[in-house]
Amino acid sequence: MKLGKKQKNGFLKCYLVAVLFTLAASGCAFVNVSLYQPALPLQEQVLEGEGPGKVLVMDISGVLAYEENKKESSFREEVNLVTRVKEELNKASIDSEVKALILRIQSPGGTVNASDLIHHEILEFKKRRNVTVVACFLGMATSGGYYIATAADHIVAQPTTLTGSIGTIALKFNVEGLMEKVGVDEETVKSGDKKDMWSPFRPASAEEKKILQSIIDEYQGKFLEVVRAGRKNMTEADLAMVTDGRIFSGTQALKLRLVDQLGYLNDAVQWAKNAVGMEKAKVVMYHRPGTYVDNIYSMSPGEAWSWAERLQKGELLPQKQTPQFMYIWIP
Repeated sequence: MKLGKKQKNGFLKCYLVAVLFTLAASGCAFVNVSLYQPALPLQEQVLEGEGPGKVLVMDISGVLAYEENKKESSFREEVNLVTRVKEELNKASIDSEVKALILRIQSPGGTVNASDLIHHEILEFKKRRNVTVVACFLGMATSGGYYIATAADHIVAQPTTLTGSIGTIALKFNVEGLMEKVGVDEETVKSGDKKDMWSPFRPASAEEKKILQSIIDEYQGKFLEVVRAGRKNMTEADLAMVTDGRIFSGTQALKLRLVDQLGYLNDAVQWAKNAVGMEKAKVVMYHRPGTYVDNIYSMSPGEAWSWAERLQKGELLPQKQTPQFMYIWIP
């Protein structure tokens, strides 16, 4: 018997009701299942060499920020940079074959907090394993990117690298004039006169600027502290030249002893092998299953360095009234 369209729709509705009734009667409950796949454990990829010993290449690229994990369009959860660095260091800590670590840095810097966390974790890893750490700068390793590099025993920079920008900054927009033009008023009820300090809806007072400057000065002192600790061959004259926030080419950075060698990633790998006395050591990277890693320049998924694009979108600027203290170069 051939069913009409209305009959088919009615049959389908009855079928769905029957299924729902059956599930309810059997005590089944509907579960909210996420469509996003959790990040899978890291796997090791051998890029070259046969061993014994391993040289681990770690990708530190993009804006340095300790953000919540993101959901990507591929329905796979992306692990934030600080979390991934810690995960890679933990994996390397239990592998006695890892004799050297190369920090492949391509970053303009980022938040003070994220830069300091990554620097701290690398120093702790060195204490646990007593491995040689080499930093290699690609196109850019400024501000927080350089902060992290001070944890290394040796720094290699390309001649065309931009580095430096040793300094601390806090940004905000003052939109008071714009709001007046469009006829929008802002009202705030606060418990103290400093509670809305750094609000974008009014200019900061002289006293508020002094308070923020004291924090900037403290963070800048911390930056200089890690530079002095990590770059013991730098003189006070060198430091005086680099601490005004300016940037340098790789060649200029070498003259100021910000870096130890001009070269490329292959040169950093060779220096690490020589330092640990293992010419045939395997060069390895960690990656998520299903991602492509073929050579020492392969990027970690989700870590594509698009800081200029993020700046245009306003993602690097302070959100609401919260000041963002940054070790970052923003021209």
